[in-house]
Amino acid sequence: MKKSPLPHRVRETGKVFIGNLALESGEELEEVELAYERCGADGAPVILVCHALTGSQYAVGTDEEPGWWHGLIGTNKAVDLNSYQVVTFNVLGGCNGSTGPLSINPSTGEKYRTNFPKITIRDIVNAQHKALWNLGIDTLLAVIGGSLGGMQALEWGLLYPSFIEKIIVLAATSQLSDYGIAFNTIGTAAIENDPGWNGGYYKHPEEVKGLEVARIAGMVTYRSPYLFDQRFQRKEKENSTYEVESYLKYQGKKLTRRFDPNSYLYLLQAMNSHDIGRGRGGMEEAARSYKPEVIGIGFQHDLIYPPNKIKEFTELIPRGTYYYIPTQFGHDGFLVEFERWATILSSHLADHTRQKEAR
Repeated sequence: MKKSPLPHRVRETGKVFIGNLALESGEELEEVELAYERCGADGAPVILVCHALTGSQYAVGTDEEPGWWHGLIGTNKAVDLNSYQVVTFNVLGGCNGSTGPLSINPSTGEKYRTNFPKITIRDIVNAQHKALWNLGIDTLLAVIGGSLGGMQALEWGLLYPSFIEKIIVLAATSQLSDYGIAFNTIGTAAIENDPGWNGGYYKHPEEVKGLEVARIAGMVTYRSPYLFDQRFQRKEKENSTYEVESYLKYQGKKLTRRFDPNSYLYLLQAMNSHDIGRGRGGMEEAARSYKPEVIGIGFQHDLIYPPNKIKEFTELIPRGTYYYIPTQFGHDGFLVEFERWATILSSHLADHTRQKEAR
């Protein structure tokens, strides 16, 4: 565990052991641990930030190695680390230190690989809940997440309603659509039909070219057709390929250098299973059951998580508020255009502070 010397502030990274975890499937996962990052004012209200598909626990990072939401979370930023403490976990099934396919199975002494049990978003949230308790955190001001992270935030509101005050969901719907499952199927097929994957027993992740294809398929949905046309304009490179081809291939190769193909498959499967209404009487019944305040934010041109679906669901929630963000970035708007929506987030967080001062 590493701690920074910042006065009255904490930046802590490490792993928290949570023991055995009962999964929705009925299986029990042994000796589970979650990797985490914890930053902010010591003793301040805690915010849990949940990452997207290929993210990690490093939401904040450092100035030298910025995290994936470094532009949003920090000193005097939208999520001000002078006022709040932020915790992010690498998800169960991930490949950045949390228990997943790369971990050693205590029963066999070998890596799980494709013997890792099936997991769901609810399993991911249950693991996080246990980890927070073990870190000494017994309440949250808010859970914030986008995409896969937004799925987690939605589940938090129903699994542990008394644990949290606010849920801020960006670019995530109450269930993954058939269109979303269709694109995940392309990614899954690309990996599983790659000879280099070898049934999950690959030698090096860089050799699994199917993961590159899966990433390319995902990248096509993350940004809008307008943005692709505006950026690349059918420009060709010297080797007679189009710039858009080179960009997508580069992004595919880049992912293979930092992400595990088996983790990718397990997390796609978890996303496919996402349905807030499952076992709760359907989507509308589940929506009306939310106790915390829920802020839903939809992004223009989001192909997989349509803003109108987020709006319809949020408006069913007793304390639900919906915002629509115009952007040409589509789904990736929640990762890149903070200036368009950061004030929404900061004002809802500050509302808690104002209410507390009034009391």
